[in-house]
Amino acid sequence: MGIKEKAEQGYYADENSATEYAEDRISYAADRVKDEGIHQFNKQGQKAVKTTQKNIGKAKDKISDFKQSRAVKAAEQKAAQNMSEQHGLQIRHGAASRSSATDVSQTAKSQLIKTRQQGQKMIKSTARNAEKAVKTTAKGTVKTTEKGIKTAQATSKAAIKTTETSVKTAQAAKASAKTAQKASQAAKATAKATAEATKATVRATIAAVKAIIAGTKALISALIAGGWIAVVIILIVVLLGCAVSLFGGGSGSNAYTPVSAEVEAYEPLIQKYAKQYGIPEYVELIKAVMMQESGGRGLDPMQAAEGSFNTRYPYEPNGIKDPEYSIECSVQELKAALISAEVENPIDMEHIKLALQGYNFGNGYISWAKTNYGGYSYANAVEFSTMQAARLGWDSYGDTQYPAHVLRYYPYGRAFTSGGNQAIVEVALTQLGNEGGQPYWSWYGFNSRVEWCACFVSWCYNQAGKSEPRFAGCEWQGVPWFQSRGQWGARGYENIAPGDAIFFDWDLDGVADHVGLVLGRDGSRVYTVEGNSGDACKIKSYDLNYQCIKGYGLMNW
Repeated sequence: MGIKEKAEQGYYADENSATEYAEDRISYAADRVKDEGIHQFNKQGQKAVKTTQKNIGKAKDKISDFKQSRAVKAAEQKAAQNMSEQHGLQIRHGAASRSSATDVSQTAKSQLIKTRQQGQKMIKSTARNAEKAVKTTAKGTVKTTEKGIKTAQATSKAAIKTTETSVKTAQAAKASAKTAQKASQAAKATAKATAEATKATVRATIAAVKAIIAGTKALISALIAGGWIAVVIILIVVLLGCAVSLFGGGSGSNAYTPVSAEVEAYEPLIQKYAKQYGIPEYVELIKAVMMQESGGRGLDPMQAAEGSFNTRYPYEPNGIKDPEYSIECSVQELKAALISAEVENPIDMEHIKLALQGYNFGNGYISWAKTNYGGYSYANAVEFSTMQAARLGWDSYGDTQYPAHVLRYYPYGRAFTSGGNQAIVEVALTQLGNEGGQPYWSWYGFNSRVEWCACFVSWCYNQAGKSEPRFAGCEWQGVPWFQSRGQWGARGYENIAPGDAIFFDWDLDGVADHVGLVLGRDGSRVYTVEGNSGDACKIKSYDLNYQCIKGYGLMNW
């Protein structure tokens, strides 16, 4: 690579985008053209000056020659004159005969006249030649100068045209970049909308299956108690509930409804303050609260103005005029409620309901409900609301169905349950937001951090009561454990279940690099919970035919 190319590469190495890079390169080229035009103009001017100086020197040489020639002729004329005078002197002294003197005198006169005439002709001829030489030299110099100026003007015009073309090219490149950027944004928006629709479908299915399991548990309890009438009633309720959940009617409290785009737009701020105040695993719950409070609209989207953490704005509905401050206040308010209600994890639904009702009524409700009833129920929420309304002289107090209203927007706690081991899935979901993996690699026996995705999966199996599989390496431990027992499914395997292990081969070299747990699947995607995904526990999803899926470790539930 040449020095020039290296210099140009160094100059453009820190550009932020392809557009800026193109604009800078074009601007650089335009400057080069301009500088080249100025250089050529200066070069031609210098050349013209040199030519003029050279021609003037030639003219001076010709004039010098003329003067020298004229001096020679003058000397010759003077010599002729002296000769004539000598002849005249001889005549005056009688040194020659009269006839000879007359002939000599006439001959001398004739020669003198001829000499003078020739001298005058030579002087005139020399003068004309000198004048002609000077004119020719001057004319040539003027023409050369004019030619140089015209060449410089042409070069300058060419530079201007090239610069204009470069500017137009830059504008076109910028327009193309903007068009590409808009197309990319549109594609992202479409992909996001598609993903949200898919998630909504999956979550609706989760809610339906959850209702079936809940009904089944109630049925078993009733059978044990021997209450046959209760059994019939429960069967009817369960069947109706399942029909509504599976086939429509989405007004039930168990139906999942995705949050709005306005709420989703606040997710970065929610994540920021959830992490700052120590509850990063409750981002989805905070989003659900915002959805219930305002749908993500207004300057106080969390309706936190009347809460105890607002110290800047009036204590009145919509009193806060800064959405970020509203989120910061509400995160602290919700954290206090979660601690007071003794919520253990994001799917500890009974305690989350207590915390949510306390968030709406005030934390006084939480201590009252725990003391008098041991926890939350809709009945004691109504009792507390009625009591407070009477005490304050109001017509009503708070929202007695606040937990149900919030939880319809909350996806966790309704994990995939169509087969598989629900306990493992629930254990894995409680770890969302953990960073660094210390609980998992230290549990496995490591003294310092290792790549901990396999440790996380093994830890989840252990917490759910399963001593095997237990592995810290994907390719050399995990995959062989499943394959040796005939519990392996390649990419595209259809009968995967929640709690199965999913292995990934990022480099496509046939070696497993990463592992997670299957949450479930829909018609086209598989949903997972993974440890060590960006050094944290996260929920992810992939196309079922994603080429980096190596295969599945099947637990054969």
